[in-house]
Amino acid sequence: MTQPVITVVGSFAVGLTIRTSHMPVFGETLVGSDFDMGPGGKGSNQAVGAARLGADAHFVGIIGDDKLGEIATDLYAQEGVNTTHLWKTTQMATGVGFIILNPTGENGIILDMSANKLLDAAFVDGAEAQIARSNIVMAVLEIPVAAAARGLELGKKHGVRTILNPAPATKLDDRVLKQVDYLTPNETELRILLGLAPNDPTPTVELAAQLRRHGVGNLIVTMGEKGALILTGDQTTPVPGVAVEVVDTTGAGDAFNAGLAVALAEGRSLAEAVKYANCAGAIACTKLGVIPALGYRAQVDELYAKT
Repeated sequence: MTQPVITVVGSFAVGLTIRTSHMPVFGETLVGSDFDMGPGGKGSNQAVGAARLGADAHFVGIIGDDKLGEIATDLYAQEGVNTTHLWKTTQMATGVGFIILNPTGENGIILDMSANKLLDAAFVDGAEAQIARSNIVMAVLEIPVAAAARGLELGKKHGVRTILNPAPATKLDDRVLKQVDYLTPNETELRILLGLAPNDPTPTVELAAQLRRHGVGNLIVTMGEKGALILTGDQTTPVPGVAVEVVDTTGAGDAFNAGLAVALAEGRSLAEAVKYANCAGAIACTKLGVIPALGYRAQVDELYAKT
């Protein structure tokens, strides 16, 4: 099998994680545990996840020319992610994210994307040749929408399949959505994409059908332990989740998207690709942190075979 080429137009940030009993309110000081600092950012995580699953992964992004930026370059060297289109800037610091976990592994996150904010359409144009030779181009929304949209547009221009993980979610113009072959919101992001409250009570399947009418090629709504819901053509297909002992859900969405990209690039059907992605996402829930939890090919293949 030819090694799939996957290019991620996305974000890097250093994640600082701590576990505590509950989310603090203003003025409250809590005692925490299990502090961890390491590489993160949804785009970066997805590039590493794809590399671990056997892809020739390329990352298009911007980091600060600082100590935290060195965490990125060290990571990509170790994981085999190509950094031809990674730029170091002195204008802004490397992005950071503060992650608070409760005892059941649920999380709250505060981000300062910093250098990632410099990513624009012109910068992405510099990676057009790389995007053109890819099997899949992926984008996230921790970077300016214009940069993510340009990555998708270039993918469509060159006949490359496009995946948008719309996180953190924001309402998108239909012109952007029409560039997306595979859109992968969770249930909260689905509602935000439609301009609704994050907890809108309308059934997810109804909202998914509404969003698809905005021009998205295929819609895959991730639903945690419940699995995922695929809307493609005139069909709606649920794909069951994979039961694991949850330690930390932080990287599950990134692992899911990496698994989806690799499986699609290798020629699996959409339903089988989502099943594979569910396995990758499940494995990522079994360890604390994101990079330590992203599964390797043999792990995901084994779980997939058992599912």
